[in-house]
Amino acid sequence: MQQNSSVTEFILLGLTQDPERQSTVFFIFLLFYVATILGNTLIIVTIMFSSALGSPMYFFLFYLSCADTFFSTSIVPRLLVDSLSTKKIISYNECMTQIFALHLFGSLEIFVLVLMAVDRYVAICKPLRYPTIMRRQVCLILIVFAWIGSFVHGTTQIILLLRLPFCGPNLIDHYCCDLQPLLKLACTDTYVVNLLFVSNSGALCSCSFLILMFSYIVILRSLRNHSAEGRKKALSTCSSHIIVVVLFFGPCIFIYTRPPTTLPIDKMVTVFYTAGTPFLNPLVYTLRNAEVKNAMRKLWHAVRMRE
Repeated sequence: MQQNSSVTEFILLGLTQDPERQSTVFFIFLLFYVATILGNTLIIVTIMFSSALGSPMYFFLFYLSCADTFFSTSIVPRLLVDSLSTKKIISYNECMTQIFALHLFGSLEIFVLVLMAVDRYVAICKPLRYPTIMRRQVCLILIVFAWIGSFVHGTTQIILLLRLPFCGPNLIDHYCCDLQPLLKLACTDTYVVNLLFVSNSGALCSCSFLILMFSYIVILRSLRNHSAEGRKKALSTCSSHIIVVVLFFGPCIFIYTRPPTTLPIDKMVTVFYTAGTPFLNPLVYTLRNAEVKNAMRKLWHAVRMRE
């Protein structure tokens, strides 16, 4: 994979250099990661085996949980290992692979969130045409396009990075490999490359966020014509989505839509969308969703009965 570079490895500074704080970082992120994996796996299994959760909304929620699981796994395990190491070395190829996985599954999460907003728009604003528009075949096609778009996005980022020469230094002031920290280490002018990154990642985040916000504004305006019970149910669903969208897109837009500079706050901001959002998604979509909670109870009782 390595091209145009004499650097074979990078050194990550991590979240902190203090040994005592590193132990704290390890235990905090271990709890976050275990909860993330268990929560998203529970949602995946519940949707797979519950006939009551066969609607398009839960079809997309299934893929959101998959994206969360892989997205978190591309970052947090490496952070856990590094928090116990005195020298945090990552090879050039591992660094490029981590960036590809980060952007592949991060963009997949973005596309799935957009699809979930489209699903809610059709369900609330076009209820009579909902079964026709959001057919199973249509949902499958949309997910396939989401995967293709994510792959194209991740591949584009890597192709741009592989063209950059790295000849030292190799110290990355971050806990993971990402675009802006690596641009600082490239021994060439990166102005044009950064513009391409912003037009790719930055535009993806910003445009998707605007589309999502516009769709929810339209949905909320349309609720005036619904019954009180219908408004309550729709507001509960949409508020869950809006919480996730703000927590995920806010930090992403801050990181990927600015000139090639790194700030001290970048590492903490990155924590929000690499570890925080995948952890919160299962809580938001289960604690605020009666159908998911009921399906989980039925699945648990079925497992207990078999024992």
